[in-house]
Amino acid sequence: MSATALPLAIRDLSKSFDGRKALDGVTLDLSPGETLGLLGPNGAGKTTLVRSVAGRVVPDGGSLSILGLSPEDDSARAVRGWVPQEIALYPLLSARENLWTFGRYQGLAGGALDAGIRKSLDWIGLSDRAEDKTDRLSGGMKRRLNIAAGTIHEPRVLLLDEPTVGVDPQSRERIYAMIGELKAGGVSILYTTHYMEEAERLCDRIAIIDNGRIIASGTTEELIRKSVGAKQALTIDTTAPIPSEIRERLSRAGATLLGDGEGDRLQASVEDPATQIRQLLELLHAGHVGVRDLTLKSPTLEQVFLQLTGRELRE
Repeated sequence: MSATALPLAIRDLSKSFDGRKALDGVTLDLSPGETLGLLGPNGAGKTTLVRSVAGRVVPDGGSLSILGLSPEDDSARAVRGWVPQEIALYPLLSARENLWTFGRYQGLAGGALDAGIRKSLDWIGLSDRAEDKTDRLSGGMKRRLNIAAGTIHEPRVLLLDEPTVGVDPQSRERIYAMIGELKAGGVSILYTTHYMEEAERLCDRIAIIDNGRIIASGTTEELIRKSVGAKQALTIDTTAPIPSEIRERLSRAGATLLGDGEGDRLQASVEDPATQIRQLLELLHAGHVGVRDLTLKSPTLEQVFLQLTGRELRE
């Protein structure tokens, strides 16, 4: 294992099933200590890519290495953790017994295994439920135990495949804190999710995959700037109809006016909110028109995704 090797290095990876390309020349890097979000519509290639990194799918072409090791190498298993989307636990075993079993799968034994179990139970907040059968735990507890089972051997590279699916908001926050602790410990994470807010909150960088190809990558800010632009959407609802002479001046200032009846709605794309909002409000004031509501929205990762793929994330 090279000391300078990237946690994950993928070059021109390809894989087909029954003549259909699931991966079509994927190239992607995961840097040390980075959390990289992998987003894509259903059927885009996420699962095939994650399973290739996990060593469960053998690609047809290209290369893939984990800290310089082949995914199928036994040494790679020691430095790689995988938490699948599905709950991968034994329901009739207790939380402790599950951790013992998965620890043994990862080659732990003796004192190292006992210490790993104690540390994991404390980390996920289940020390007091350690002897309960897993099928009696709540959904959020099972999710946390699932993460512990995939990380009991303290991997340096971790695949997290939609780890918060189906959990309540409180459990989701607990899992976010766990992921933050993993990141603080230097773990490099490949993170898949269907929740845009998770990707924006947890990931240092985003890669979008569609039709088996990485079609964009970068920070959220970079992706927004390159695709939908950095302009913010301004909406102003007025308390009364806007006089025609003021409407013309607002239009020349770049605003679009909608609505009728008791009030109007003014919309504009703004690059310099402080200056442009002041100008528009001054025009409304000159027409003796009050403001009922004003909202300013920044471009989102959801807009980027829609523009690049033409689909919702869950499609």
